[in-house]
Amino acid sequence: MEETKSQLIAYLAIIDRNLDELEEEFGDLPQQVEEQEKKNSDLAKTVKETEQILEEVKEFCSVTKVTLEDLKAKEEKLSQQQFQVRNNKEFDAITSEIKHVKEESKMLTEKLRQETIKQQNLERILDEQKAELISSKEELKNIKKELEEVQEEQDEEKAEFEERREKIISKIDKESLAKYERVREYHSDAAVKVKRNSCSGCFSSIPPQLIVEMRSDDDVLYTCENCARILIPEEIEITEADVETI
Repeated sequence: MEETKSQLIAYLAIIDRNLDELEEEFGDLPQQVEEQEKKNSDLAKTVKETEQILEEVKEFCSVTKVTLEDLKAKEEKLSQQQFQVRNNKEFDAITSEIKHVKEESKMLTEKLRQETIKQQNLERILDEQKAELISSKEELKNIKKELEEVQEEQDEEKAEFEERREKIISKIDKESLAKYERVREYHSDAAVKVKRNSCSGCFSSIPPQLIVEMRSDDDVLYTCENCARILIPEEIEITEADVETI
């Protein structure tokens, strides 16, 4: 006997409920993977930024050390020249230049001291950031492994449901299927049984006239006036075992 529209939609609803339950077994694992991947990306970016700053500090320290050596040599040379001057004017000029070199050397020495401390702090921070990134990558690996284990457990069962779903869909007209899918956008249980003259989705009462129409024509899809779910007549009895025979 050929199934009615209501029966086919009821079959489809049962299969979708099973697929939804399988999806729920993942819990928030997919979200955890997404969040952990973003965290890893942000941490990697932070490490790269710290490395760049550290390289700039190292470059400054290296250049400054060379500059200080040059200033020291210059100061020694000027000091020697002081003993070779011929008059006070030349002596004062060299003395002034030595003073300027000493001041520049003092300023650079202080700056080098500060940057050396900064370098040490950055190296410590970078080690901590790298350690955190390694830990975060390991956490992502564990979450993905857990997700894959759930997927492996479900693969065969999910494939069977999806195969049955395709068989049922092939028997449903496009208009009815589109109606069902529209309701699914708002309610995961898009098709529900009428129980005691009420919608089992939102528990609203079904008008008596609509009950009569549903009983007289089970090849038409009726919907709840309150929640818009597709109503399956109470007389239609479909079990999980029935779906397995499709």
